[in-house]
Amino acid sequence: MNDESEPPWDSKLTRSKQRWAREGKFLTGKTSRPEEQRLPPGQHLTRDWPVLDLGLTPQISRERWRLDVYGAVEKPIFWDFAQFFAQPQTQFTSDIHCVTTWSRYDNQWEGLSTHDLLMACQPRDEARFVVLHSHDGYTTNLALEDFAADDALLAHSWSGAPIEAEHGGPVRLVVPHLYFWKSAKWLQSIEFLEHDAPGYWEVRGYHNRGDPWAEQRYSGD
Repeated sequence: MNDESEPPWDSKLTRSKQRWAREGKFLTGKTSRPEEQRLPPGQHLTRDWPVLDLGLTPQISRERWRLDVYGAVEKPIFWDFAQFFAQPQTQFTSDIHCVTTWSRYDNQWEGLSTHDLLMACQPRDEARFVVLHSHDGYTTNLALEDFAADDALLAHSWSGAPIEAEHGGPVRLVVPHLYFWKSAKWLQSIEFLEHDAPGYWEVRGYHNRGDPWAEQRYSGD
């Protein structure tokens, strides 16, 4: 278990997003059906990949990167990048939906599927939730079934190239069916828990799950 990161600091974006949560900004009250509509309610398409973070961009080389997987698992994992890369590699193409209302279609990812990670660490029967810990001090929580989605993966590449630091490289989580704040950047460790433990945005007014098609932007939605 590695805990070298400092707590996130208060940035202009952090203050703005907390205000949006209090005001319920961007809410439309509509609900889409993902099997029929590709763009969730209140979203707009972009061809760019906007950069959103807490004001810090950790610079972590692949040589220095480590992943710790611990908690309610039978086989804790402590991998360097070479060990991580030696695991089965998977490619997925999926969309991004950010809670700040932008969406980007057809992102090509490569990395370790969460299914394969679960096979490696073997969560115990009591494991129900995961918490993602990032190198900038960020955390976010997911139910185990969301983490284990068929197209979820720990991605190291995007569009055939290593993910750049500003977008969460060397390795970030990608969970396409939830708002993108759940897809933690600069992944450092994954903690399996019996009980839920809301993360950075979840304790600051954002929805605990974050389903874009149900417009679960803020607490109480």
